[in-house]
Amino acid sequence: MPLGRRGFASHLLVGLLAVAAGAGLTWLVNRPVRTQVTTHGEWVWVKKAGGDSVRAYVAYPERKDKAPAMVVIHEIFGLTDWEPTVADKLAGQGYVAIVPDMLSSRWGITPPNPDSGRKLMAQLTPDAITADLDAAYDYVTHLPSVKKDRVGVIGFCWGGGQTFRYATNNPKLRAAVVCYGPAPSLPMQPGQSPVLDSAALGRIKAKILGVYGENDARINSMLPTVGGLMQQLNKPFDADSYPGTGHGFLKPGRKGSDTDQVEKAWAKIQGFLASNLAK
Repeated sequence: MPLGRRGFASHLLVGLLAVAAGAGLTWLVNRPVRTQVTTHGEWVWVKKAGGDSVRAYVAYPERKDKAPAMVVIHEIFGLTDWEPTVADKLAGQGYVAIVPDMLSSRWGITPPNPDSGRKLMAQLTPDAITADLDAAYDYVTHLPSVKKDRVGVIGFCWGGGQTFRYATNNPKLRAAVVCYGPAPSLPMQPGQSPVLDSAALGRIKAKILGVYGENDARINSMLPTVGGLMQQLNKPFDADSYPGTGHGFLKPGRKGSDTDQVEKAWAKIQGFLASNLAK
């Protein structure tokens, strides 16, 4: 039976609603999921001493008193959708957390393509990296809601190595969580084996927690040497390797990221931060 004008309009409305519902479902499935959503999360531009600015995500906890703070350092690909979820997770545990985009002061924002981000990251210099991390640290320590003497840092992959290095450059840090990152080494010649920078490691004041994947010999092969030197220097260094996991396992999609080892690692991190920042 042919549809009248009113019937056609009704069918058209139903069809449009179905399309809208499908699009909404697709957005819900594909959008970045943040755990433990906090009272407030915001994007800011942090001014640097030299005049440039660093783009950063800041997550705030729900609490009535001042909070300790954490600086979060991203992987080699630049700032992705995942690192703000880490900041939200830390905020859900009572910390103000800031995630600086380490590419932003030179290029405005991390590009969406991971390979492009990696190539840009390779152009960063140690001094520029330290300057951006200092800017993020200064920003959170000047927030009225932060306990400025209770600040730590956590980093992943490239950010794990930078966490170790930043702990050698900022004596005010109280805790550092190195997630599958190497310790600072001296500049190497082609074909030379890594030699740890004992002078830099000797400057560390923070307590260090190392989180490593079991199947990550590229990083883990140096751990006995790192542990021995840290003990010799009388620097606290607690390192754990998690069974069945690989490099980057705390991030979804990596080897071991779908196992209970992720929860175990985060429980260790939470306990470490509570002992060194929250008390």
